[in-house]
Amino acid sequence: MDRLGRFRVLDDKPVNLDGFSVADAELGLVAMRSPWDPSPSLTIRDGEVLELDGKGAADFDVIDEFIARYGIDLAVADEAMALDDSALARMAVDVNVPRAEVIRLIGGTTPAKLARVVALLSPVEMQMAMTKLRARRTPSNQAHVTNQLDDPLLIAADAASAVAYGFREVETTVPVLGDAPSNAVALLIGSQVGTPGAMAQCSIEEALELRLGLRGLTSYAETISLYGTEQVFVDGDDTPFSKAILTSAYASRGLKMRVTSGGGAEVLMGAAEKCSILYLESRCVSLARALGSQGVQNGGIDGVGVVASVPEGMKELLAENLMVMMRDLESCAGNDNLISESDIRRSAHTLPVLLAGADFIFSGFGSIPRYDNAFALSNFNSDDMDDFLVLQRDWGADGGLRTVSPEHLERVRRRAATAVQAVYRDLGLADYEDSRVDDVVAANGSRDLPPGHPRIVAEAASSIEARQLTVFDVIGALHRTGFVEEAEAITRLTRERLRGDQLQTSAIFDAEFNVLSKLTDPNDYAGPGTGYALSEHRRAEIDGIRQARTSAELTADQVEHRGHVGVRDVEPARQGSDPREVVIGLSPAWGRSVWLSLCGLTIGEVLRQISAGLEEEGCVPRLVRVRSTIDVGLIGLTAARLSGSGIGIGLQGKGTALIHRRDLAPLANLELFSVAPLLTATMYRDLGKNAARHAKGMAPVPIFTGGTDESISARYHARAVALVALEREACEPGEAPMTVEVARP
Repeated sequence: MDRLGRFRVLDDKPVNLDGFSVADAELGLVAMRSPWDPSPSLTIRDGEVLELDGKGAADFDVIDEFIARYGIDLAVADEAMALDDSALARMAVDVNVPRAEVIRLIGGTTPAKLARVVALLSPVEMQMAMTKLRARRTPSNQAHVTNQLDDPLLIAADAASAVAYGFREVETTVPVLGDAPSNAVALLIGSQVGTPGAMAQCSIEEALELRLGLRGLTSYAETISLYGTEQVFVDGDDTPFSKAILTSAYASRGLKMRVTSGGGAEVLMGAAEKCSILYLESRCVSLARALGSQGVQNGGIDGVGVVASVPEGMKELLAENLMVMMRDLESCAGNDNLISESDIRRSAHTLPVLLAGADFIFSGFGSIPRYDNAFALSNFNSDDMDDFLVLQRDWGADGGLRTVSPEHLERVRRRAATAVQAVYRDLGLADYEDSRVDDVVAANGSRDLPPGHPRIVAEAASSIEARQLTVFDVIGALHRTGFVEEAEAITRLTRERLRGDQLQTSAIFDAEFNVLSKLTDPNDYAGPGTGYALSEHRRAEIDGIRQARTSAELTADQVEHRGHVGVRDVEPARQGSDPREVVIGLSPAWGRSVWLSLCGLTIGEVLRQISAGLEEEGCVPRLVRVRSTIDVGLIGLTAARLSGSGIGIGLQGKGTALIHRRDLAPLANLELFSVAPLLTATMYRDLGKNAARHAKGMAPVPIFTGGTDESISARYHARAVALVALEREACEPGEAPMTVEVARP
């Protein structure tokens, strides 16, 4: 038998492009709990850890060794480990328990203990805990800025676009490793155009990334990878100790630094040791704390598809972010890798973080098109920007972004591209023509650009590296070429590195270079009415999406058609006696302030079609304005009671129409056209015909308005409300119906 029609449709849905697995602890394909997860334990003697999560010191691997030495607050460990798991879990959620107390106790827990505590929480409870436990009060966001050509003008323009939207960190990488110095310079310049203070990163091989940072061409790093099993560290020729040295190297030069982990990495690399994804990630987060890192980028990251393939995978990804917060670290909450081809699933993955709030809602919102994202497809990309801005508005939640006008975006894109063009010319790196700037400003992505010279970026990058150009070379070139504002912004950013305030946990700069961090902007949530709240200015930014329309804008098209018919009062409406008569009841604003129906037909054309249908069936229309109500049912019933045939038609200006009979209850009409946007001239004519058939005692012909898979209600309801408001203004309560004449001018 052929597949059922329902399954033929379901099988074609994007969700079926995703991969799904049954839980399999043998492969590490288990989200929250595995029978192989160790039981929490901690034995301390004379300030030395003798046992950690069921393993004696003699059997410690390098991760156990590092966490035992540096990752547990031994002063509070006995108290914390003695607490029941559920008691700690309740403290994390309870608004009456201060954040500081939860952080203090979690500092004394082992990885297995923390994983078991978090596993007890429901997704809603995790969100409640995140609201209280994130380090910084004010949420923010981070963007990916890359392109497949490594075009520096496009990188700069896209960086300027990103900071215009509100991103306070921007991150680039390269399809070609050698292009990295050029990308770093372009990103640095573009990130300070229009809205200064955003920090920039070039994510590449660690040694080159560190060198670029030491020369001031980047201001933060986060792709310092940690893993939850020793074998994966060994495979990468790495240890927690080498990562600690790298962390210190960044901090010593004023470079903000997070590490990256993310559940599923160990499974992908075949070394999950049969443990749950949550437990292995708990080890990573404990390592991050022990390293002295400012924070963690996690929530799946490159392994997100693995985590999302197993039961409770989405819950585990949220739990990863929460564990970072519980360890008192900056949470850069994943979302930087496409979790699903299903819009519903990827939105469901992002929404809990948006609602709870995080230091960074994304560790890489793809501010460029999907095809240009050299990291991988982000969970949200530039074509999702409007959706994200609407989500903020829908929930009154601060995701760190704001609406940008096309005019402003064009200005900053041109400024950024022109600045890079000028700097590259001044430093002898490359000579881009003005037409290239024009192309970049208008482009959505690299596919909109001519290919250009294949070696120009590589040669520019090689020159930057060969000459060991620094941030001061860039600043000087900007000054010499007239881009003083950008030069001063980069100077200020460099100066702030000497102060070091951006090395505090969860630090970002605002546009005035104020540092917002755990110290200067601590999360003070303690229940309803406390914690972060939208200022009036920020609320206006979030509410002001470009699609929003005022009442005047929603009804502007009415003005264009004003007066296309004339309506003249004749006399107070009387009871008709002609059995062929069908009264058409007009709403109060019909032909006064409402002139165009929701389906796009003028009210004159709607009336002409209804009247023609009546006349084709041998009936006579009479027009009566019902002044005392805007309810289409009562308008139709009033018309029917005045009609000689006992049949009336109710017609609102927005196009809603019905057929009524004088002996029926107000809501019990004969036929109803309720979805005005879907109606056509033919349907209105058929409505007139059916009204005539009812008047003559004949059976009507069913009218099928059909259906649509478009969001008709969502699209038209605001306009309908604005038109109903015009009807309400025109309503004259207590006034009798009036017979009218309608003529074209």
